Amino acid sequence: MPHAPPVLAAVDIAGFRAQLLERRQALTSRLHAIETDLEQARNPDDDDRAVERNNDEVLEELGATGRKELLAIEAALDRIDRGCFGTCTRCGKPIDAARLDAVPHAPLCRGCSKAA
Repeated sequence: MPHAPPVLAAVDIAGFRAQLLERRQALTSRLHAIETDLEQARNPDDDDRAVERNNDEVLEELGATGRKELLAIEAALDRIDRGCFGTCTRCGKPIDAARLDAVPHAPLCRGCSKAA
């Protein structure tokens, strides 16, 4: 599908790239900390192990959510590199700047996101 010409100025795109890179770094650090915590030796006490298992489930969910966001960020950075950032990956229309301000890695315009 041909992409619409970018409607964002180069300075806007550079700002979004900086935001995405910063978020990628923060997520990478958080995911590393989660992995480190999950690899820690477990407490021999049964009650403490039960609490640790509950904590591990929360950490695993946070990790899964973080990895999903990291993939979305990588895809957004790829769209920047290909010159189609800010264009809906489904319909090819521009993504509203307010939407990108809220979710810089958003791949879909508001209409396509609602339809999904």
